[in-house]
Amino acid sequence: MMTQAITLEKIKSLTDGELIEKAIGGREDGFEELVRRYQRPITGYVYRMLNNYDASLDVTQEVFIKVYNSLKRYSSDYKFSTWLYRIAHNAAIDYMRRNSTYQQSLETENEDGNFQLQIESPQPTPEQDQERSEWRTEIESVVKCLPAVYRELILLRHAQDLSYDEIAEITNLPLGTVKNRLFRAREMMREIFVERGFTGI
Repeated sequence: MMTQAITLEKIKSLTDGELIEKAIGGREDGFEELVRRYQRPITGYVYRMLNNYDASLDVTQEVFIKVYNSLKRYSSDYKFSTWLYRIAHNAAIDYMRRNSTYQQSLETENEDGNFQLQIESPQPTPEQDQERSEWRTEIESVVKCLPAVYRELILLRHAQDLSYDEIAEITNLPLGTVKNRLFRAREMMREIFVERGFTGI
């Protein structure tokens, strides 16, 4: 039992790259640890894209099956998480293409410019905590109103805290397009907030 606990601790301390090597070498616990690390964020990301809990679980399972079957083709030139999110992105888009409900939301649009969402503030009071919670709920509600192509970029940028370059890599879009669409997505969000009576955004 003690040996097993030590082994589990050792596995948890390994980098993604080391876990991939173990998984390719036939160690199931290497891949299991990768799933443990990323299953929740990937499920959350897919769920926010699809707005369907059951579908997000199915797509996430599909993602990790694809990852398992493609591990030998993974290149350490890229961060594992970026590669993983790209697979999740493709799987979610494929799911939307297979389901007519999502067709309209896949339409694209380009604009230019820049605008940042400021959500966090340091050391909040209980009242600020409550306000922040309500504000976060409101933001998530507004994000759900965006067409999928914009919603995904907002999630990658603000929920997953990825850089523009990483988003371009995941979505296979030119960097300029990523920046343009993020600008347009934020403008769309601002318009929705104003419609809902929020000002100064």
